[in-house]
Amino acid sequence: MEPANIGVGVPGGIGANPGMSTLLETLARPVPKPPENAVQQKPAAKPSAPIRVSLGVQEAKLVRRIMPVYPRIAVEARISGAVHLVGVIGRDGTIRNLQVISGPPMLVEAAIQSVRQWVYKPTLLNGEAVEVIAPIDVVFTLNR
Repeated sequence: MEPANIGVGVPGGIGANPGMSTLLETLARPVPKPPENAVQQKPAAKPSAPIRVSLGVQEAKLVRRIMPVYPRIAVEARISGAVHLVGVIGRDGTIRNLQVISGPPMLVEAAIQSVRQWVYKPTLLNGEAVEVIAPIDVVFTLNR
């Protein structure tokens, strides 16, 4: 007894799908390499001005923090709080410029004197150190 002749496909179907074999052949082809004289993508240009970063990003890069000296007059007056500054941090990680945003006036100078001595790990962009503008907070808390 010979086996029954079984056809390909589904009864009532339209037969083999020629588009499927073309698709499979296309997918099996190797991806051509670009010509050697093809234009290479250039790296991003260096920023002409410092880049703004967040407080959290820059705090993580702080490698040397000098704690501020609490001004005696502020201790006697029971003044505490945060001094909010914005600084330009140079390519070498040192503070280049500081501006006071807010804070108790009696604490501002102590905060500035402290932060000027801070050192950060340089911020890299495309493998090169860049200047950044970052918020810096110095918190003064009285011991009760």
